[in-house]
Amino acid sequence: PSPEDSVAQENGEAVGTQIVGESDAMHVIYLTIGRAAISDETVLIMGESGTGKESVAKAIHQNSRRAGEAFVVVDCSAIPSDLIESALFGHVKGAYTGADTAREGKFEQADRGTIFLDEVGELPIEVQMKLLRVLQEREVEPIGSNEIRKVDVRVVAATNRRLDLAIQEGTFREDLFYRLNVVPIFVPPLRERKEDIPDLVDYFMARYAQDYDQSKATISPEAFKLLMVYDWPGNVRELENSLKRALVMCAGQVLLPEHFPELSGNAVSSVTKAPTGFESRLAVLMSERVDKFIESGVSSGSLHAEIRIAVEKPLFELILERTGWNRRKAAEILGINRNTLHSKMEEYGIQKR
Repeated sequence: PSPEDSVAQENGEAVGTQIVGESDAMHVIYLTIGRAAISDETVLIMGESGTGKESVAKAIHQNSRRAGEAFVVVDCSAIPSDLIESALFGHVKGAYTGADTAREGKFEQADRGTIFLDEVGELPIEVQMKLLRVLQEREVEPIGSNEIRKVDVRVVAATNRRLDLAIQEGTFREDLFYRLNVVPIFVPPLRERKEDIPDLVDYFMARYAQDYDQSKATISPEAFKLLMVYDWPGNVRELENSLKRALVMCAGQVLLPEHFPELSGNAVSSVTKAPTGFESRLAVLMSERVDKFIESGVSSGSLHAEIRIAVEKPLFELILERTGWNRRKAAEILGINRNTLHSKMEEYGIQKR
């Protein structure tokens, strides 16, 4: 392919990035990155956590005309909902209690460069409306100011959520989705591109072996087989961390299965595992609900919402109770951010007892 059709590659790796792989899925991504890089259109990167969405965003920036300017990362799930607007658009001195000095927002910091909005699906609905205006008008208005400031920013967003479902649930604006989804990129989970694992292992071994005084480290065939059969729910990030941990723990120069204890008992695909007692009880619950719905003769309804509430509400209540109603800890255990937890508590009417 011509230079404008494909991102610069070398041995199956996007040059200057951490994107590695020779699978068909990765070649599609390289091609899309190259085409996205020559335009200024917004990009929406979709995929599970740990698949490398930020690396794709960096590759787009590094292969674009904005490569010499700032690449500003905003983790929308990590900023409290009452501070996210200020973080994105800035504020003037005295705009609110505690605003002792004026602060430039992330969009202004990214002027002439690229802003990466990670986990954009976690933005509060009112902030989504203001983001839509920025995308349409290319201008920001800091909190507490009447001054409109023009910004020249390339926007790349990412999410691990199904935004189509979020739109149906009313937690994400449909017009914002279409504004972001001009150039969609889907990064597949590692379990769907296992042919890339050898390249990834080589890449991470070469990258970290020197750091851990393991420059001559190799991996045994038995350990390598373990890496190949494991399903990697945490995707590339989990593989990277497993290899780093093994290099630290290895006293010799050969990584063995014993250096991957977290994988040894989990190498069988979750698809082939026998259901646990919990899964069996959950299946019974769903079966009862489905049978009842079908027997009622109703052609359409809210069966999905009913089952979701039946499962999620008691789970959230139990975790909150066990953590002493510490929302930060509860959100960590559930694997969601605090904004999502707060929204679910409001939706289900969950209150501290």
